[in-house]
Amino acid sequence: MAIQDVSVVLAHGAWADGSSWAHVITALKAQSVKVLAAPLPLTSLADDVAALNRSLDRTQGPIVLAGHAYAGAVIALARPERVKALVYVTALAPDQGEKVADVFYRIEPHPEAPKLAPDSNGLIWLPDNAFAAAFAQNASAEERAVLAAVQRPISLSCITVPVGRPLWKYIPSWFLVAEQDRMIAPETQRYMAQRMKAKITAHAVDHTPSVTAPGVVVDIIRDAIQWVTTN
Repeated sequence: MAIQDVSVVLAHGAWADGSSWAHVITALKAQSVKVLAAPLPLTSLADDVAALNRSLDRTQGPIVLAGHAYAGAVIALARPERVKALVYVTALAPDQGEKVADVFYRIEPHPEAPKLAPDSNGLIWLPDNAFAAAFAQNASAEERAVLAAVQRPISLSCITVPVGRPLWKYIPSWFLVAEQDRMIAPETQRYMAQRMKAKITAHAVDHTPSVTAPGVVVDIIRDAIQWVTTN
């Protein structure tokens, strides 16, 4: 099997959209990889899983499924038939019966982490200063301005419901631990990655390496593709 036979589907996390994967998409496309970014509504975990499955339906062949941050919970509940590998990019990986909030708040947050609270619509927005302080502190001012402008709020319904049996129980997984992450504690990332028995790669990157260190993300996705093509 060649890399052209594999489809890569990317799922964005909270406070982001598909444009957060732009550098990763262009790099994979340059290597003749089929790739698309799934648009998630961030309205409920069930809505996001359904939206991801609709994107999977647009692909052919075996799938490498990558999720950033909150989307780690989403990719683990995707329709499994053609998903052959999971890539967690500084992502959350609740186990069956856990909520996203359980792992997100597992330990004390970083001092620079934003205080999060829902608005009157039950939606959680990031304050603009959080993009420079914690979400993407290694990004340029221009990149942070775009991230803030396109941010999508996340509903409480995404993070407060217990998840089902995750795919990482039986599908090979890769995990990028972001050692400079101020949103999801690196210690929590390692805890989740180890219980998943994922192939762990750690780098001195921030919470949004798809923007600030895309080469690191691409290398891990390529490793997963290589595994799929040879197994």
